[in-house]
Amino acid sequence: MGTKNPVLMRRIRHQRVRRKVHGTAERPRLAVYRSLRHTCVQVIDDDRRHTIASASTREPAVIGEGDKSTKTESARRVGALVAQRALEQGVKQVVFDRGGFMYHGRVRALADEARKTGLMF
Repeated sequence: MGTKNPVLMRRIRHQRVRRKVHGTAERPRLAVYRSLRHTCVQVIDDDRRHTIASASTREPAVIGEGDKSTKTESARRVGALVAQRALEQGVKQVVFDRGGFMYHGRVRALADEARKTGLMF
């Protein structure tokens, strides 16, 4: 029996999560994408197909000057930043879409920091 493609397996897990998770205007979806180097997150209203807030590790607000932080620390900053932007838009509750990624490491750090900043999920 051969090994399965990890990208394909993540897509299958993501489809399984997305069958159950749907963002509305009252409770949008907090979608996380994690690449090998960066972490991106969006707050999405699926009914209107509209992105309410977003943040990424590529933004100058997260990177800083000459920053040598780890990927997990950067993910924490992204979580705080997206929570702050969502709260400015009037969003207090979200549903968490981990995007097929395991809930540990960067994904968990991002979620914990977003909760500390004020988002409820």
